[in-house]
This record gives sequence, structure tokens and C-alpha cells, in this order.
Amino acid sequence: MSRATTPARPELAGGRPHRARVPALIILVYAAAVYLFVLAVLGYAVGFFAGFAVPKGIDQGPRTTAPVAVAVDLLLLMLFAVQHTVMARPWFKRRWTRIVPAAAERATFVLAASLAMTLLFWLWRPLRETAWNVSGPGADALWAVYAAGWAVALSSTFLVSHFDLFGLRQAWLNGRRVAYSPPPFTERGLYRRIRHPLMAGFVVVFWSAPVMTAGHLLLAAAATGYILAGIAFEEHDLIQSLGGTYTAYRARVPALIPRLRLRRPAPRP
Repeated sequence: MSRATTPARPELAGGRPHRARVPALIILVYAAAVYLFVLAVLGYAVGFFAGFAVPKGIDQGPRTTAPVAVAVDLLLLMLFAVQHTVMARPWFKRRWTRIVPAAAERATFVLAASLAMTLLFWLWRPLRETAWNVSGPGADALWAVYAAGWAVALSSTFLVSHFDLFGLRQAWLNGRRVAYSPPPFTERGLYRRIRHPLMAGFVVVFWSAPVMTAGHLLLAAAATGYILAGIAFEEHDLIQSLGGTYTAYRARVPALIPRLRLRRPAPRP
């Protein structure tokens, strides 16, 4: 999910705006239902990647041959990547909002992403060969890092606009007949240290596994590669919309790994 959302500006070929006529209350109820569904999917994801407290974890499921498992898992990851990348692009939004009301566009995006993630949970094929197995205090430390990764990812959504990110703010403003404007650019909290704390949190989640199986390693590597590619797409859009403001921010703040800051000694009087 991207940090910034660009406003959808649906236009017909003749240049006149066209909005699907859907009652504001229906859009608001739809966005609220999608939000609750997303929370359920995220809650399941916490258990899925950790392999506990859910019916099926990342290392559970029907046994298949390694080539079949790799092919199925990569197709599931590719489906999520294509959906996430294409639907987030401004050119797609302009065309999509000729069909879907602009106030429901973001909620529809996160619904599609959540459905793709749910399909991945359901059809994922495990590869149980072990890359590493950490036990004792080392395992406890990795579980702590895993929890910290989720904390970073989720807390970063509130630093810009949590409800805008998940499509509720758009539906609420539409219900109040207030024109939508995207959240202003802000640089606070984690965003002072890294440009993409949400993505950094997910990278930590993917790799913080005391028992790293081949299937988990496949997901972690593929998802990390997609995040790096997705950052390039997102930052291209942000530079187009924010111009020099984001260019200067990008030059000053690293993407995923914060710089170490050594304190300088105080000058002597």
C-alpha cells in the first residue's frame, strides 16, 4: 500500500467529468465493511507468517512436489503484485473511476488487495526444507523483532492518514458532501528517519522467522524484491505530484534503512 494516494479525476473522452451515481450512505457502508474485512485479513496475516493461531500457516497445507509448489506460490505472489501495482497507478484510477465512484475507489483497491492476499493464504503450498532453525534466546529475539515489524508497519499508517489509506476518509467526506483532497505531505515520526516505514515494517516481518523454511524464504525474497520495485513506482508518482518537495525529501532521507547518527560532542565554551 502506498503512503500517498492521488485523487481520482474521472473524465470522459469529451473532457466532461463523469461520476457513478451511488448513494453516499451505500458507499460509506461499503467502505466500512471493507475496512473490517481488511482488519481481519491483517490479523490472519500475523498468524500466517508466524505459523500459529490460524487454521493454516505458511508451513502448513497439502504436500506437493517442489516444482509445483514453487510455481503455485510464485503465481499467487505475482497476482498480488500485479493487482497492487496496476490499481495504484494514476492512469488506472482515471479509467477505473468511470465505473466505480471516486469515493469508493480506494476502498475497492484495498478490497482487491485483501482478496488477493486471502487467495494466497488459501492456496499457498509449503516447502518444508529448512534454511535455518534458531532456538532458545535467539528465537525469542526474532519473535520480538517480528512483533516490532508489525508495530512499525501499522503505526506508520497513522502518521499520514490511516483512514485515508484504507478508503474510509474518502467515503466519509463524500457522505458530508465535502470535496476530497489527499493528505498533505508530512515528515514526522518514522518518516523523519526513513521514507517508507510501512514497507520497512513488512520486510522485517517477512524475514524475522526463527524457523525459516524454503517456502517462507521464497515468500520473503519475492516480497522484498516486489517492495523494492514498488517503491520505485510509488516514488515516480510522488515526484510527479509533489515535485521538488519530494525530490528534496528523497535526497535527504533513506528509503528503508535509517542512517546511524553519531552525536557530536558539545562545543566547549
